[in-house]
Amino acid sequence: MKMKTKNLMVFFLAIVSMFALVASVSAYTFTPTDQIVGASPLVKVNGVDVSTGMDVSVIAGDTITVRLYFDSIANASNVRVKASIEGDKVDVDERTASFDVESGNRYSKLLTLTIPSELKDDLSEDLTLDLKIWNGDLKDEITDIKLNVQRPSYNTEIKSVSFSSTVEAGAKLPVDVVLKNTGYNDLDDLYVTVSIPELGVSKTSYFGDLVALENDYDFVYVDNESTLVVESNDDDENTASGRLYLSVPYGAEAGVYTLEVTTSNDDMTANFAKQIVVNNDFSEEVIRNGESLLIVNPTNKLKVYNVVFPESQSYVTVSAGTSKTISVSPSTDEYTVSVLTMNGEVVDAFTFSSTTENDVSMSNPVVVLTVILAIVFVVLLIVLIVLIGKKPEKSEDFGESYY
Repeated sequence: MKMKTKNLMVFFLAIVSMFALVASVSAYTFTPTDQIVGASPLVKVNGVDVSTGMDVSVIAGDTITVRLYFDSIANASNVRVKASIEGDKVDVDERTASFDVESGNRYSKLLTLTIPSELKDDLSEDLTLDLKIWNGDLKDEITDIKLNVQRPSYNTEIKSVSFSSTVEAGAKLPVDVVLKNTGYNDLDDLYVTVSIPELGVSKTSYFGDLVALENDYDFVYVDNESTLVVESNDDDENTASGRLYLSVPYGAEAGVYTLEVTTSNDDMTANFAKQIVVNNDFSEEVIRNGESLLIVNPTNKLKVYNVVFPESQSYVTVSAGTSKTISVSPSTDEYTVSVLTMNGEVVDAFTFSSTTENDVSMSNPVVVLTVILAIVFVVLLIVLIVLIGKKPEKSEDFGESYY
């Protein structure tokens, strides 16, 4: 009886050992070739031993560490280790610097790789990690290390942001944004904000909900009365698009600015930035013209200014798209004239002198007429841009299309 029990235990241990061996072998493939690496090399991904037989879970887009431990069975120079992952759209690999090995010693090499961020239309998928240890004469390979790549928990990819590379000051800039949910979970209540921080302008719009996986099929079930019911889930989409309009200030100085796009909800935030050129032929509202001031209004609205002299002040009304000349008669050597908005903000200030010659840079009537005609042209151009962009503006808050 004792003999039978002992035989049973031996048999049981043999079975357990066999399963353990199968699990170890199934974790990766390594065939000793008596080249550089001895039997049973050890591989750890993010500190996890891959020989356990279970796939190591990693996150798409993350950087992982791959640590290789091996016993050298050869004396070899200029040895390198390469780790590679073959993705569906992008392959990644990383290599160590050259090193020398001596037989009978154990070595440890660390590599870092970035997991491909684009997966198939699944929440997770399996990818394979391969290792190669070689020099000019010898080579060993460790292959078929299974990685389970999951999407990040919450992630929105800004697929595209489309807008004109240049814009006139005072115009409305349409910005088209396309988003896609590339996370593991659904995204609720997404908002998109477009801004040019340097100009202090921004616009926010609601883009709704995006599912993690888009289901374009119908599902069928039987209700309590045994009636066949077919329901469609076409409204569940993982991609959304919309247009926002950003108003560029009339007084914006010509130059290069950064346009930023931010999409966010309670769980995540994604950002995009690109440069845009702002053109403005009349960034200055007040121009000195000899012993007078030329106040220009290139906007499409009436403007009122407060012109303050040393001994008095007066309110000047400038209609949209026009200009007005204010005569200055300096009576002292330090005669300062300030132009303010109706809110009391200083637009500009100029110092005149009764003893200096007139500034002839703008005293020529031809020059003045040229400036006025240029102002009229710019205003007409701005009005035309506003009229063209006015109709689509009505659908700004409700015109997001989804696909």
